[in-house]
Amino acid sequence: MLQKIILATVVAFVLSLVSGPLFIPYLRKLKFGQKVREDGPKSHLKKSGTPTMGGIMFITATVISTLIFSHWNKYLAILLVGFLGYGLIGFADDFLKVYFKRPLGLKAREKLIGQFLLATIISYFAQKYVGTEVIFPFLKTTIDLGNLYIPFMVFVIVGTVNSVNLTDGLDGLAAGVSFIVMAFFTMTALFLNNITYGAFSASLTGGLLGFLRYNRHPAEIFMGDTGSLAIGGAIATAAVLTKLPLILPLIGIIYVVEAFSVIIQVLSFKLFGKRVFKMSPLHHHFELSGWQEQNVVYAFWIVTLIAMFISFYSLS
Repeated sequence: MLQKIILATVVAFVLSLVSGPLFIPYLRKLKFGQKVREDGPKSHLKKSGTPTMGGIMFITATVISTLIFSHWNKYLAILLVGFLGYGLIGFADDFLKVYFKRPLGLKAREKLIGQFLLATIISYFAQKYVGTEVIFPFLKTTIDLGNLYIPFMVFVIVGTVNSVNLTDGLDGLAAGVSFIVMAFFTMTALFLNNITYGAFSASLTGGLLGFLRYNRHPAEIFMGDTGSLAIGGAIATAAVLTKLPLILPLIGIIYVVEAFSVIIQVLSFKLFGKRVFKMSPLHHHFELSGWQEQNVVYAFWIVTLIAMFISFYSLS
């Protein structure tokens, strides 16, 4: 199994890597460029026009590699529904933005309806095939959620997807953090001796690493909502199927603080008319506080690495 995991990582990495010189010029030709927020850090204005929808690169690489190294079964089907389903929602959002020049893409209501519907489908089949128990980190025990299983998993999935989306705001940030998170799920699959989970997680890990070649600072391409929603769907679905949704606040600590920074900022402004952060999500606050973009990204990567080791300890 270890050999297949390594090969899945390498194949997805190579596929993602070689797709860059083909895909990036094509997006430039189509003028599928990112429109940067004018109220954001001024250093980001030069990024306007950078090709977006780059998530297609690692999505394609992940699917091809997974199908090569894993046999088709109901668990793989659920994983791909979560991964590709949320990627499709993100693609629709990106396409409306860049092709039809709609600044906001899909309406928030449209996006949320799709997300909740997909999360409900994933949760239903997860309950059917893996049961209603979840592993409680550190305590080395399981909890049976019973009738609360589907509502809880829907909350976990939708929350994770949107938290990853909020994290995608600096060159290499979401891709690097998610690379580490998926590496954690790859190693977890090894301990479970499950090639389906392992091949999928390893393929996405390799795909993200190849994508980072072009997404690191200064980025040649952005993943767009196509990529960030797909990653969120993959992480959430992998956590649900391995009975590890309760590990997400730890291994995904960066996603959590990014999401909470936005929530805190909105609530504080609406209730008290004051902003807690210079700008949200949190990575922009650090930028506006004088941090170099690369330093914010590296710091968040290091925090995720530490979280990964603590996560392993919590399950050992």
